[in-house]
Formats: sequence, structure tokens, C-alpha cells
Amino acid sequence: MARPREFDRELALARATGVFWAQGYCSTSTEELLAAMGIGRQSLYNAFGDKRALYLEALERYQRATTSGHLHRLKDPVSPVAGIEALLLGLIAEDANQRAMGCMGVGAVSEFGAGDPTLAELRARVEPVLYSSLVKRLREGQAQGEIDPAMNAEDAARFIQVTMTGLQLAARSGASADALRSLARFAVDRLKMR
Repeated sequence: MARPREFDRELALARATGVFWAQGYCSTSTEELLAAMGIGRQSLYNAFGDKRALYLEALERYQRATTSGHLHRLKDPVSPVAGIEALLLGLIAEDANQRAMGCMGVGAVSEFGAGDPTLAELRARVEPVLYSSLVKRLREGQAQGEIDPAMNAEDAARFIQVTMTGLQLAARSGASADALRSLARFAVDRLKMR
């Protein structure tokens, strides 16, 4: 008869997510994960499979949460420009340690590139959702006279997504919150009707 699990799986997953987010996959040892999660090796294997399966579950959990936050910030304000600005500013953590972690998804791309089909599939689940929401908000802004109507909304949406990546990489490399906010506002200003 199997013994019942003696730990909170969601809490253990959240702790593993934090370790992977801070260090990446390759730089994280199983021992570090076990210590952070407060579980034994066999519990890790029984509950999550192996280190890679745990990483994939942690990354998917992270992406669901962050994408939900991105969409909320983008869609919440009445003004499309304010929504895009809120989206970008929401990426910038005030806490220097958290800011230095950047984005776990961007970290995964930096670590693995496009060569890992499972990671590419995870990205493919979230990127189009944000992209289509950006295009919609940009078109709303054009219709309301906030955003330059001559601007191609699809190109502008890709520009915003690349800006998001750039902000996260700059954060990870030590950029200050003020510098990142300035970059975010600069990007938003490029969209506005002149």
C-alpha cells in the first residue's frame, strides 16, 4: 500500500518555480530543489516525475499566472494606451532582487532557444493570446484617436512583445526600476497619435 503524500504539492511546486526562475534549469541541482521544496528525492519523483518534468510544470504554472496578469493589466483600463502602458510597467518589480530575476519564460528561451519542442509548445500556448489581445487594444486605440491610425497594429503588437522581452532582459542584467519605467514609457509614446 502506497503511503499518502505528506507535503503540500502546490507549495512545493511554487518553491521549485522560484528556484528555477532565479537560476534557470541547468544551473539548478536536484539537491537545491529538494532543499527549497522541503521534500525527499523519492517524493520528488513520485509527485513530479524527474527534474525536467518538474521544470516544465513550474514553467507552465509561471506562464499561466503571468499571462493572466498581463491580460488583466492590458484590458482593465478604458484607455487602450493606458492598458499598454500598464502592461509594460507591470513587468517592473520595485524589489531589486525580484526585478533581477527577470522573466522565467524569457529565461527559458535564453537557455534553450527554439530547439526544444516541448518548450516551444508551451510558448505557443501563451504568445498568440497576448498578441491577439494587443492587436485588439491597438485597433481600439486607433479607432478612439489615441494611437496613430497609419500604424500597422500587427507590427505594433510584435514591437510591444519584443519590448516586454527587452525590459525583462534589461531587468535581469541589473537595470534600475526607473530606467525600465523610462524605456516602457518611451515605447508607449511611439504608439501615440501625433
